[in-house]
Amino acid sequence: MSGDCALVIETSTPQATVALAGSDGVLMRGFTSDRSHNAMLFEPLKELLGARPEIGLVLVGSGPGSYSGTRVGIAAAQGVAIAAACPAVGVPSILAVPSADEGAACLAIGDARRGSYWTSRIEKHRVMEAPELCDATELEAKVRDALAEGLAVFAFEEPARFPLPDESKARVKLEFPDAKRLWTAWLATDEETRNRWIQEIPQPIYLKPPHITPGKKGSMLIP
Repeated sequence: MSGDCALVIETSTPQATVALAGSDGVLMRGFTSDRSHNAMLFEPLKELLGARPEIGLVLVGSGPGSYSGTRVGIAAAQGVAIAAACPAVGVPSILAVPSADEGAACLAIGDARRGSYWTSRIEKHRVMEAPELCDATELEAKVRDALAEGLAVFAFEEPARFPLPDESKARVKLEFPDAKRLWTAWLATDEETRNRWIQEIPQPIYLKPPHITPGKKGSMLIP
């Protein structure tokens, strides 16, 4: 990177963090964020940028997670990147959890609401299987198979909310991503993956197509 350090933003869960990463290490600040408190990002962001560091790269967690929180993080990342004339790059937040440390293989699960769930397999700091929707029966089978294989299974939400047998549910870990681990994932993943991330415009990882309400027929016609 051309600048001295990278700014890293992770707001895909309520346990949000921002960090400056450079040759001197990683300086991270945490805060609680939710739909009504996403503006809390800007105080720690202001603190980290107060020393006017030379930013050469901005990384931002792209989820899956809180859609509102992730969008706020991406918007802030893009704003800083424009001001610093550097790239803003989205990195999957599910790579930035303790279960994925050292490139360990694991399974991420989540609640997609309305009776739907999602799973994603991670290994070697890469998303091996993109988040995929499933029903409760499929979720139970995927978790059972992952645990039998010796994989860690984690979620950003309380394990109790998942329709799993008690034995499986007890082995699901509640974990949250953070900016320091997002930086580690960026450094550890392969060059091909990093280049692909750089070429993509940062956006939340969608589990379902964005809902768009079509305009009424003829609504744009001038009489």
